[in-house]
Amino acid sequence: MPENNYAFIDGQNLHLGVKIHLGWRSLDNQKFRQYLRSEFGVVKAFYFIGHDPSRQDLYTHLSNAGFDLVHKRALRMSDGKTKGNVDAELILESMKRFNEYDKAVIVSSDGDFQCLVKHLKDNNKLKKLIAIEKNCSTLLRLELDGTPFIEFLDGSRSRLEYTHVARGNTTT
Repeated sequence: MPENNYAFIDGQNLHLGVKIHLGWRSLDNQKFRQYLRSEFGVVKAFYFIGHDPSRQDLYTHLSNAGFDLVHKRALRMSDGKTKGNVDAELILESMKRFNEYDKAVIVSSDGDFQCLVKHLKDNNKLKKLIAIEKNCSTLLRLELDGTPFIEFLDGSRSRLEYTHVARGNTTT
């Protein structure tokens, strides 16, 4: 019987993790969605992200890659950057849908999710925590080190990094 697992993705944490801590150009969202499906049986992938009307192209791209977007209104800070903290929404959504999925895949390195990860693990509902090893919270490590529930993206560059091929270029 096929798995019925859901992924709950902290979009900003994932994006910054691969760019800053891993040094990738960016994550290939279509490859990442396929990775979640093939490796973890993820049938629904909720991508939590702040909402900024100027980023509609990004939202369309993520949706087309197969993610169900969950927005939180982003606030513009005094330095001009936008902030859309989605931690509470991710936890709430995963609990609201608790009886819909077999297991959850949590994608974040943020220690604020330690309580969620512990609850899912204690109730046999955690499939995997996917994180960036270089910035994974000590709280998450203490909860999951030595268990099969944690996977790091650090070694997946060739598989999941976005690589743009210019039009008209061919290789022989």
